[in-house]
Amino acid sequence: MPDTRYLLAAVAVSAAVTWALRALPFTALAPLRASRTVQNLSTRMPAGVMVILLVYCLRDLPLTDPRALAALTALTVTISLHLWRRNALLSILGGTTAHVILATTLVAH
Repeated sequence: MPDTRYLLAAVAVSAAVTWALRALPFTALAPLRASRTVQNLSTRMPAGVMVILLVYCLRDLPLTDPRALAALTALTVTISLHLWRRNALLSILGGTTAHVILATTLVAH
Protein backbone atom coordinates (compact mmCIF):
# COMPACT_ATOMS: atom_id res chain seq x y z
CA MET A 1 0.00 0.00 0.00
CA PRO A 2 1.32 3.49 -0.82
CA ASP A 3 2.75 5.78 1.79
CA THR A 4 0.35 8.17 3.59
CA ARG A 5 2.28 11.23 2.38
CA TYR A 6 1.98 9.97 -1.21
CA LEU A 7 -1.80 9.54 -0.83
CA LEU A 8 -2.20 13.02 0.70
CA ALA A 9 -0.14 14.54 -2.10
CA ALA A 10 -2.24 12.72 -4.72
CA VAL A 11 -5.46 13.98 -3.12
CA ALA A 12 -4.05 17.54 -2.91
CA VAL A 13 -2.99 17.51 -6.57
CA SER A 14 -6.36 16.09 -7.63
CA ALA A 15 -8.20 18.73 -5.61
CA ALA A 16 -6.06 21.54 -7.06
CA VAL A 17 -6.58 20.35 -10.64
CA THR A 18 -10.32 19.94 -10.09
CA TRP A 19 -10.62 23.40 -8.56
CA ALA A 20 -8.57 24.97 -11.35
CA LEU A 21 -10.64 23.28 -14.07
CA ARG A 22 -13.87 24.46 -12.47
CA ALA A 23 -12.63 28.03 -11.95
CA LEU A 24 -11.06 28.40 -15.40
CA PRO A 25 -14.31 28.99 -17.34
CA PHE A 26 -15.34 31.78 -14.96
CA THR A 27 -12.02 33.56 -15.27
CA ALA A 28 -11.91 33.10 -19.04
CA LEU A 29 -15.49 34.35 -19.52
CA ALA A 30 -15.20 37.37 -17.22
CA PRO A 31 -13.78 39.67 -19.94
CA LEU A 32 -16.45 38.52 -22.39
CA ARG A 33 -19.29 39.75 -20.19
CA ALA A 34 -18.44 43.34 -21.10
CA SER A 35 -18.39 42.53 -24.82
CA ARG A 36 -21.15 44.14 -26.90
CA THR A 37 -21.34 41.03 -29.07
CA VAL A 38 -22.00 38.76 -26.11
CA GLN A 39 -24.58 41.18 -24.72
CA ASN A 40 -26.32 41.29 -28.10
CA LEU A 41 -26.30 37.50 -28.36
CA SER A 42 -27.68 37.15 -24.84
CA THR A 43 -30.78 39.09 -25.88
CA ARG A 44 -31.24 37.40 -29.27
CA MET A 45 -30.28 33.77 -28.63
CA PRO A 46 -33.22 32.62 -26.48
CA ALA A 47 -35.73 33.47 -29.21
CA GLY A 48 -33.46 31.98 -31.88
CA VAL A 49 -33.10 28.74 -29.95
CA MET A 50 -36.88 28.51 -29.50
CA VAL A 51 -37.45 29.00 -33.23
CA ILE A 52 -34.91 26.29 -34.06
CA LEU A 53 -36.54 23.89 -31.57
CA LEU A 54 -39.98 24.68 -32.98
CA VAL A 55 -38.90 23.96 -36.55
CA TYR A 56 -37.09 20.81 -35.46
CA CYS A 57 -40.11 19.47 -33.56
CA LEU A 58 -42.70 20.25 -36.23
CA ARG A 59 -40.71 19.59 -39.41
CA ASP A 60 -41.94 16.02 -40.03
CA LEU A 61 -45.48 16.43 -38.73
CA PRO A 62 -48.01 16.08 -41.58
CA LEU A 63 -50.90 18.53 -41.32
CA THR A 64 -53.45 15.78 -41.98
CA ASP A 65 -52.34 13.84 -38.90
CA PRO A 66 -54.52 14.32 -35.77
CA ARG A 67 -51.30 14.89 -33.82
CA ALA A 68 -50.76 18.04 -35.89
CA LEU A 69 -53.92 19.57 -34.46
CA ALA A 70 -52.74 18.80 -30.93
CA ALA A 71 -49.28 20.23 -31.60
CA LEU A 72 -50.51 23.38 -33.33
CA THR A 73 -53.16 24.01 -30.68
CA ALA A 74 -50.58 23.56 -27.92
CA LEU A 75 -48.27 25.93 -29.78
CA THR A 76 -51.07 28.49 -29.97
CA VAL A 77 -51.77 28.07 -26.23
CA THR A 78 -48.07 28.51 -25.43
CA ILE A 79 -47.70 31.64 -27.54
CA SER A 80 -50.96 33.11 -26.23
CA LEU A 81 -50.03 32.52 -22.61
CA HIS A 82 -46.60 34.00 -23.14
CA LEU A 83 -47.92 37.11 -24.87
CA TRP A 84 -50.57 37.51 -22.18
CA ARG A 85 -48.49 36.96 -19.01
CA ARG A 86 -44.82 37.08 -20.16
CA ASN A 87 -44.08 34.15 -17.87
CA ALA A 88 -42.01 31.38 -19.42
CA LEU A 89 -42.91 28.79 -16.77
CA LEU A 90 -46.63 29.40 -17.19
CA SER A 91 -46.31 29.28 -20.98
CA ILE A 92 -44.38 26.02 -20.96
CA LEU A 93 -46.66 24.33 -18.43
CA GLY A 94 -49.82 25.54 -20.19
CA GLY A 95 -48.63 24.44 -23.61
CA THR A 96 -47.42 21.09 -22.33
CA THR A 97 -50.69 20.47 -20.51
CA ALA A 98 -52.70 21.39 -23.60
CA HIS A 99 -50.58 19.11 -25.78
CA VAL A 100 -50.82 16.13 -23.42
CA ILE A 101 -54.59 16.47 -23.06
CA LEU A 102 -55.18 16.93 -26.79
CA ALA A 103 -52.72 14.25 -27.87
CA THR A 104 -54.25 11.64 -25.58
CA THR A 105 -57.85 12.48 -26.49
CA LEU A 106 -57.42 13.05 -30.24
CA VAL A 107 -55.08 10.16 -30.96
CA ALA A 108 -56.93 7.71 -28.72
CA HIS A 109 -60.20 8.19 -30.59
